Amino acid sequence: MTLVVHDFSGHPFQAELSRRLASLGHDVEHLSSAEYVSGKGHLDLQPGDPTTLQFATVALSAPFQKYAPLARLRWEASYGRAWIKKLRDQRPDAVIACNLPLVSMYRFARYAKRSGLPYVMWHQDIYSSGINDELRRRLPGPLARLGARVFVHMEAYCARNASHVVAIGDAFKEVYPSWKVAPENVSVIPNWAPLDKVFPVDRANPRSATLFDDDETLRLVYAGTIGRKHNPRLLVELLRSAREMGVAAAMVVVSEGESADELAEIAQHEPGLHLTVLPFQPAAELPNVLGSADALVALLEPDATRFSIPSKVLSYMAAGRPIIGLMPHDNPAAADIAVTGGLVVDPDSNGVAEAAKWVETLAGDPDRVR
Repeated sequence: MTLVVHDFSGHPFQAELSRRLASLGHDVEHLSSAEYVSGKGHLDLQPGDPTTLQFATVALSAPFQKYAPLARLRWEASYGRAWIKKLRDQRPDAVIACNLPLVSMYRFARYAKRSGLPYVMWHQDIYSSGINDELRRRLPGPLARLGARVFVHMEAYCARNASHVVAIGDAFKEVYPSWKVAPENVSVIPNWAPLDKVFPVDRANPRSATLFDDDETLRLVYAGTIGRKHNPRLLVELLRSAREMGVAAAMVVVSEGESADELAEIAQHEPGLHLTVLPFQPAAELPNVLGSADALVALLEPDATRFSIPSKVLSYMAAGRPIIGLMPHDNPAAADIAVTGGLVVDPDSNGVAEAAKWVETLAGDPDRVR
């Protein structure tokens, strides 16, 4: 069978699925976006990969403008057209679609229905929910509600016409009845971390000295996208609070985009904060980057908790480091953090204060983290 696995973001565990499918004898092309900036997986052939696997990108001549609504919608429509053109040439037997922007996904779903192309919608987020939050921030009430109905209709169409929907959490199933998605066409499969690509390493490793100046510093790392679902100021508050308590703490944030730029500006104007912001690192460096930390930090805002499960927590767990989750307690990722001995606190000032005290206990117990 000829399969296309299209993970727009280019994340690690989706590439692992493609490798597994190819090892089972399928001809697999793994696609991702050339323009989308994020932490990437191993998106090239590795030693031992099946000969039936290939990696490629869908590339446009314009950058992905994440926070410019009209330009973004035009870009998503163009991306959908470019991918459909590629599919017409390839004629695969089936497609697995993951993390695609909603307009791109909708264009693809309409094409798939017309052409009889089976596809699995690997549902990582209720995308219309996040878009609707953005509409409410930017538009008057009536216009926001009208736009919300349009985007919900688009996402429902994509799910309803899929041969199967794979959701990453049980909460997703709450919306499917109103979308007229047949229950027998839905499976819940939680995300995972690729354990052969992310694994525990020594705190002193080839990257630790380039990330942190002082071996005695209590090291905090945040690695991953910072979007509307995250409050980057909480990272600053956490580091500042820990240092005010007398903890010799430093933090490295590995990310890109508007929020990362905001953090970099804070770091520049407050050098005593010991905050460093770096761009996304090569996939091969991820174990050493995460392993350099004494604790890893995850973020999630309350209004995103029902339909967003931060997969970075799974990579953190694979790295074997303590985790601080500034997120609602009812999120499935929060349960993972708690069961592995980490700390989950509300994503607000009270939670930051509690997390800073926990960082203080880590600093006083170096055998726990080193």
